[in-house]
Amino acid sequence: MHVSDEPSQFSRDDNASTLFLPDEAATLAYGASLAPFLTPGMQVRLEGDLGAGKTTVVRGLLRALGYENKVKSPTYTLVELYVISQLHLYHFDFYRLNEPEEYLDAGLDEYFQGTAICLVEWPDKAGAYLPSADLRLELSLERNGRLARLSAFSEKGRQCLTRWKSSAV
Repeated sequence: MHVSDEPSQFSRDDNASTLFLPDEAATLAYGASLAPFLTPGMQVRLEGDLGAGKTTVVRGLLRALGYENKVKSPTYTLVELYVISQLHLYHFDFYRLNEPEEYLDAGLDEYFQGTAICLVEWPDKAGAYLPSADLRLELSLERNGRLARLSAFSEKGRQCLTRWKSSAV
């Protein structure tokens, strides 16, 4: 994965990792590097300001899994389904939710009860109704790129993060 000429910055925390991504190509590669380690039923929260690269990470992840069509942010549709072989991925964008109850009113809670991988942008908009995350990716614009901090919040998330970190060394 191309990140920068700076050394990779894995944190000392076994439940988190931080990397600097200098450009869009590095952000796509970051998403691609996560793809092999996600498992059915995982929920990944994608957090960051507008333009921080959340959808770019998803695009890289989907491309690595073999998805060749256009990947767009589901800002207006709330959710996009991607079926790749036997794997179902739901890409959510809750930016347009005005109240957390809209999450329930739209029946979106049903998507989180199966074996699909759920990738969620703007998870805070769903409030406490959203189930607990396995992983959280926080993206922030910094210097001339992005800072990506990946944290694990479940055993499944910790296993994913550990395997991912081991592969990057």
